[in-house]
Amino acid sequence: MKKLLQRLLLLVLVPALTLVTLPVRAQSGLISTEEVVTLAEVQVARDKVAGFLARDDVRHALEGHGVSSQEAAERVRAMSDAEVAHLAHRVDQLPAGGDVLGLVFAVFVILLVTDILGFTKVFPFTRSVR
Repeated sequence: MKKLLQRLLLLVLVPALTLVTLPVRAQSGLISTEEVVTLAEVQVARDKVAGFLARDDVRHALEGHGVSSQEAAERVRAMSDAEVAHLAHRVDQLPAGGDVLGLVFAVFVILLVTDILGFTKVFPFTRSVR
């Protein structure tokens, strides 16, 4: 009985210990400072645009054009980083507490273009080119 237990233990432990000693490949890479800064800037821009769309006056202006604030927020999340950065730059250029109409018009045009290109379906009066 003792020999049988020793053989069984040997049959299990020898392959297990052999597998443990095999080299394991690990991949690592450096992340540049520019990449980290770019990711942080994109997140700040997305937060800025989301905060702007959450304002009551912007929400009412978008609803006046037939776009719910939830749809607009979803479309902003679907935008590329460059588009969001451009939109955040437009938000920065607006006078404090002033002309919201320009940015609402920009969001309207971006949604209209994405509707026409077939990426979204926000407005019922557009026909997709796809």
